[in-house]
Amino acid sequence: MEKVCVLGAGSTKYGKLDDSISDITLQASASAIESAGIESKDIKAGYISNVFGVADKQVHLGPVVMSNLGISDRPSLSIESACGSGSVSFREAYANVAAGFYDVALVTGVEKVTHTGTEWTTTYFSYCSDFFYEGQAGASFPGLFASMARAYINEFNATEEDFAQVAVKNHDNGLLNPKAHLRKKITVDDVMNSAVVASPLKLYDCCPFSDGASAVVICSEKFAKQQGGDYVEVIGSGRGGSPAALQGRDHITTIPSTKIAADAAYKMANITSKDIDFAEVHDCFTIAEVVDTEDLGFFEKGKGIDAVRDGVTKLNGQLPINPSGGLKSKGHPIGATGVGQVVEVYDQLTGNAGERTVNDAKIGLTQNFGATGASCAVHIFQSV
Repeated sequence: MEKVCVLGAGSTKYGKLDDSISDITLQASASAIESAGIESKDIKAGYISNVFGVADKQVHLGPVVMSNLGISDRPSLSIESACGSGSVSFREAYANVAAGFYDVALVTGVEKVTHTGTEWTTTYFSYCSDFFYEGQAGASFPGLFASMARAYINEFNATEEDFAQVAVKNHDNGLLNPKAHLRKKITVDDVMNSAVVASPLKLYDCCPFSDGASAVVICSEKFAKQQGGDYVEVIGSGRGGSPAALQGRDHITTIPSTKIAADAAYKMANITSKDIDFAEVHDCFTIAEVVDTEDLGFFEKGKGIDAVRDGVTKLNGQLPINPSGGLKSKGHPIGATGVGQVVEVYDQLTGNAGERTVNDAKIGLTQNFGATGASCAVHIFQSV
């Protein structure tokens, strides 16, 4: 199996964007190619993650991106796995480069939804749930994660104020990220006084819907060394699944797919959770970040909230979580989110993260799931 590296990365700003879905996809892709120090003609295949292309009247995005890059003869694959689409797209590209099918591949994630309005977006987004049991019955994603949060509060020593600290921390990080959607400092009181969306979750416990695109160029180690520029090695990759409906799980304060994917990634990398220096995790709601850190093995079950209280997960803590600002502050352009996490890890490990740099980081992890964790992918990266 070939060693696989990330050779370049690029991203648009996340937020409410005026350009079309095709335009922002091209912008991120071109930025990643430039970052890699290569030309479009060096790309052998493209992997494009997107969920709601229909919202901007463009599906089958793969061939569109390849054509706009001037390489219409190159194969492409469009991938959808709800909020986890980006990480699944990255995994598929990784597997094909590792298998030797291609020596260079482009992975781009994109979403363009803010122009549709909240009603359209939330309705279509509900189709990512197990719709027969959840969305159709009125169980929205805020409601489902609120159930998870309430169960966590009841089972462990946690409060709503503890969850608020996750939001505050991620906004602090997002302030340092010029491409973040919500660059706004907030306090615990701000979170607690924001409108209740689904008790115990309030507006500031929830990530925003965002427009945006992120892209990375991945390649064989041989190709990376020939280029002579900055690159990071992908040392672990894992995928997992969970019952699609939250009600089908033994415990709703854990996400089985994360544990399965993490175990596979750690095994491939021949490391443990203790070797991770920082992580970008799927914090669609504040409760999700806490559960993620436990399922990834960073903290014992029920102790993730203690790590938040003690500042362990802050940018200057022992294990920084979401230095980019996470979904909560950086934003959540659904199809782009997982690729955006890889962009952040690449920037961190190549010394391009600016004020939000995690000091002395050598190994970073990304974790990105779909829906309430029905699907998940975990990847581990190491500086060279």
